[in-house]
Amino acid sequence: MRHIRFLAVALAAAVTFAAPAFAQTTLKMNISLAQNSHYGVAIDTFAREVEKRTNGRYKVQNFYSGALGAERESIEALQLGTLDLTMTSTGPVPNFVPEIAILDIPFLFRDYAHARAVLDGPIGQDLLKKFEPKGIEALAWGENGFRNMTNSKHPVNVPADLKGLKMRTMENPVHIQAYKAFGIIPTPMAFTEVYTALQQGTVDGQENPLSVIESAKLDQVQKYLTLTGHVYSPALILMSKAKWDALSPADKQAFHEAAAEAVKANRARIDSDEQKAVADLRSKGMQIVEHPDKAKFQAALEPVFAEFGKKFGQANIDRIRNYK
Repeated sequence: MRHIRFLAVALAAAVTFAAPAFAQTTLKMNISLAQNSHYGVAIDTFAREVEKRTNGRYKVQNFYSGALGAERESIEALQLGTLDLTMTSTGPVPNFVPEIAILDIPFLFRDYAHARAVLDGPIGQDLLKKFEPKGIEALAWGENGFRNMTNSKHPVNVPADLKGLKMRTMENPVHIQAYKAFGIIPTPMAFTEVYTALQQGTVDGQENPLSVIESAKLDQVQKYLTLTGHVYSPALILMSKAKWDALSPADKQAFHEAAAEAVKANRARIDSDEQKAVADLRSKGMQIVEHPDKAKFQAALEPVFAEFGKKFGQANIDRIRNYK
């Protein structure tokens, strides 16, 4: 009997000592897009890399299509500590970190190479630090891509064609101000509500990168697409600061490396989507204006550009615009 009791005590001790080796912390991560999207590819890569780089001590459980809330709600949940991670567009971010709004100025970036260089360089890295005082750790800049306009009414070749169109916009004051200058009636709403709003005719159109238009199947509810490329739309991989602060220095490094891998996958998917999206969407019945007169779109925004210069500081805007 004593022998059995000794064995039981020994086993219990072994389990107690072994437990920390198998302790696993599961973190929840939410996105507003489907798993088969440039966000889905990013967060699936992130989850895999975190698990690998922390030897399974951390596991990231991913939720798609706004299952745990829209983008704004997800950022609020990070601050409250009720959600651990999210990947979000910059749409609602200026409501939390106003300095980020400068990136939403139309026609700020020349092309993808320029935008990525700015975000990966000192300007972008300084902006990431602005999240810390807000209870959020910004791990990396991801990407949505250059935004283009769709609608259900008529082709858009010049800004005058936009006059009077009710367009869903992101909950973003810079976008709203610019789109009013085009004569658009901006209707801000969370992305999770967009498909239904277009289907029901609550709004006439919306604007998003090709990768979003494709993955959200907006071709089913929109007839006309114009490749305006009017705004470059970054994305962010964000983490609850409380959860971040609980990580060891080595694990923080692992999470940063995992985020960098996620960004690589995210940008590669954007590049691939952009190459084939126009042909895909045309084959699904969309009428596409590939070469609108961008100079006219920029000219229509001149009064707004002057206001942005006062708001953000023209020197700050020029620093981004001229970054090499």
